[in-house]
Amino acid sequence: MRKFFVSNYKKCWDFLNESRWFFVFAFGLFVLTFLIGFAYPVFFRAEIFEMLRDLILRFEGKGVVEMIGLIFLNNLWASFMAMVAGVLLGVFPLFTCIVNGYLLGFVAREAVLMDGIFVMWKILPHGIFELPAVLFSIGIGLRLGAEVVNSGWLMVNGEKGEGSVGYVFREGVRFFVFVVFPLLVVAGVVEGILIGFAN
Repeated sequence: MRKFFVSNYKKCWDFLNESRWFFVFAFGLFVLTFLIGFAYPVFFRAEIFEMLRDLILRFEGKGVVEMIGLIFLNNLWASFMAMVAGVLLGVFPLFTCIVNGYLLGFVAREAVLMDGIFVMWKILPHGIFELPAVLFSIGIGLRLGAEVVNSGWLMVNGEKGEGSVGYVFREGVRFFVFVVFPLLVVAGVVEGILIGFAN
């Protein structure tokens, strides 16, 4: 069992190194759109407030265990789609990154206006595990899209291996199972408990 996990995490580490610039790009784009949402929260205001109201209603009256389950399943679906939908030329993970960055910047701005800058210390724990998981998924999706563009579903340079779409998809799924999934489990537990205490 130990050998199984060591082998898989070693492959995950190798894949992380190979894909690092896609993760860096995803992080940079997220930070940029977060800053735009924080500094210029002028786009889709009515839609965002409506979405937040719906989100509050979904959690209303829920126990901690139910909230953990809801948060986990929501994050799991969003992260998985950000990864696998990368085969559509990387458009979906790119869109996901932009929307999430802007949305979180927008919400952070509203929270600061209501409760002051120190409210950010209350918000920060909610994203410590969730954000890396989502950004890893987006980065994998972007790399998958890049491979599709480069290879047209065929092999890069006529050879199988580290450049092929199949390789990226297989290693991306491995990374999702052994890295992203555990992060999302912890994120769901932490956020569910924090929201439960806040209520």
